[in-house]
Amino acid sequence: MRRALAGLAGAAALTLAVIPTAQAAGQQIGVNVVLDSNLTAEARADLAEFGAIHETYPEIDALTMKVPASEVDDIRALPFVRAANPDRRVSTGPVQESPFTDTTDGMATWNLDQIDVYDQGEETDPREVLETGDGVYVAVLDTGLHRTWPHYFAASRVADQFGVAFGGGGGERGSVSTQPNKWARDVNGHGTHVTSTVLGYTIDGSAVAGVAPEATIIPVKVLNQNGSGWSSVVAAGIDYVTDLKVSGALGDAPVVINMSLGGPEPDALTQAAVERAVAHDVLIVSSAGNSGEAGMGYPGAYPEVISVAASGWTGQWTSDSWWNTGDVTDPTTADEAYIAEFSSRALAGQDLDVAAPGSYVLGPYQTNSGQTSYYYLSGTSMASPHVAGAVALMLQANAELTQAAAEEALVSTAVPLGAGQREVLEPSGPATVSWGEDATGAGLMNVPDAIDAVR
Repeated sequence: MRRALAGLAGAAALTLAVIPTAQAAGQQIGVNVVLDSNLTAEARADLAEFGAIHETYPEIDALTMKVPASEVDDIRALPFVRAANPDRRVSTGPVQESPFTDTTDGMATWNLDQIDVYDQGEETDPREVLETGDGVYVAVLDTGLHRTWPHYFAASRVADQFGVAFGGGGGERGSVSTQPNKWARDVNGHGTHVTSTVLGYTIDGSAVAGVAPEATIIPVKVLNQNGSGWSSVVAAGIDYVTDLKVSGALGDAPVVINMSLGGPEPDALTQAAVERAVAHDVLIVSSAGNSGEAGMGYPGAYPEVISVAASGWTGQWTSDSWWNTGDVTDPTTADEAYIAEFSSRALAGQDLDVAAPGSYVLGPYQTNSGQTSYYYLSGTSMASPHVAGAVALMLQANAELTQAAAEEALVSTAVPLGAGQREVLEPSGPATVSWGEDATGAGLMNVPDAIDAVR
């Protein structure tokens, strides 16, 4: 559901999607392998009997290969192999056309009011928390940024010296490759919109607030120009950020990763990269997925990851300027919040942590190269950077914060949002939205209380 800002663009919603990777038994496929022991020369030699080895990940004792599909079970059976699976395809999902020709101009801040970062509707729109994300890096693993990103974001807020793009994966194009400058040439737009929630952005010469406006973004392109990619590439992006942290390239600055992406199947390589990142105090937030009752996606469903469902506001579309002049009740009550129907519910064994705004969030999103435009996007992709930005604020308050402590603070301070039903306005008219206990996690994120919990 992508909706255009009046006079500025058209409209759309992003969902997680995965392209099936079923292969004929004899067909060569990309396989991700994680070992139970060190990645020795002997282990490499044994694995090379099955096919070509491409990328190696020595820090997590893992590698990627291209082998016949029929050989995967034999690789799994090796005594030193912990897990092996076909490289998984991940995606931000398709973009639907908007029914809008225009809406109204203004600055969209309803989503920041719902989590109590700003108090929308006042003449000055006061910020409700002292922290701004200063001194904290937020790595956005996504599609990269539009070439026009300097129009939306201050140059000082994007660490272009660390910007990088990874490509390949899946066994289709061989090994994972590094393309340093491609991160700033994205034509998809997803990563730019996600980044705008963290930093805020410029619109027609005016400033729109962000969750962590003084954080520094590390743009890491792991998805291709149609918003899809492979889990081996995502793992490479996670490892890259962890290496920046471990090497001291970021100094003593804390870092959080946002991943507004995923697919329905787990991947051993990605999980190993997540585990290594968390072990080195790189905090990780990910979208829960847009699959509704079909369950959460990965990496959001991994227990180590802070996962995010998508909430909305019952005041949406009630006036021409609802998104920047309405007053959303502070999150001491969730009576004005709802869980979007697309937001993934937690299946048995899955751990959904919190909900954050993800229904009709405004931000920069271009459909024509070089032409600046702004859209309402809906998806857990939009919810996740609200939480990643909040974690950046928490890290500013306490730079020693661990992944487990951050998750505990977010969960313990969330405003309960149990099973419920709300009447809301959609662009097409009134609608009834319902959800169960499996859709909300601990409830709606409360940023001020979460920060106070970690001081």
